[in-house]
Amino acid sequence: MTALIIADHVLLSHRMAELRDVATPSPRFRRLLAEIGAMLTIEATRTLPSAMKRVTTPLTGMDHRVLAGPEPVLVAVLRAGLGLLDGAMQVLPDAPVGHVGLVRDEHTLQPSQYMLRMPPEVTLRGAILYDPMLATGGSAVAAVQRVKEAGAPAIRFVCALAAPEGVAKLRAAHPDVPIITAALDERLNERGFIMPGLGDAGDRCFGTEG
Repeated sequence: MTALIIADHVLLSHRMAELRDVATPSPRFRRLLAEIGAMLTIEATRTLPSAMKRVTTPLTGMDHRVLAGPEPVLVAVLRAGLGLLDGAMQVLPDAPVGHVGLVRDEHTLQPSQYMLRMPPEVTLRGAILYDPMLATGGSAVAAVQRVKEAGAPAIRFVCALAAPEGVAKLRAAHPDVPIITAALDERLNERGFIMPGLGDAGDRCFGTEG
């Protein structure tokens, strides 16, 4: 899989425009984030192994392409990753779910872990990691490292929005992890926020702004 994939679809772009809009209320923001999570999950699983299976329709039999193995573990970076996870679980309803709890110090911009819950199947299934924003890259690098330490043989990182600085940092630390995003923005500002961005995804998702 390519190192950086920017999903290109007008329906995804349309939802991203509304997600960015400062006037979008929290309940609508959550629904949009879930829909974007579903679309990006489809893109992230495009290269999963497949096999042919015999299927009997009401009219005849046929060979049909299906997944060759179990669905990957879905891992949300708390708390904002839960928004994308809601949509991912609609696409992969049988996938086990894990959580990585990280909080970023607003002064140092460094992440610290407060929770890690990972299904044991991650050692066989691999994982898709969800975080709406790839900004400085510190939290993404730490989250990927935690999932690797849990034994995941393959990881994909999914985000709604990325900054060049975050992409570069994640690629430098984990060059084996593909990044799937809906948009690559211009830069980070002095506070480590993506520009033009969409603000704080966690606050907007859960209505805790201010």
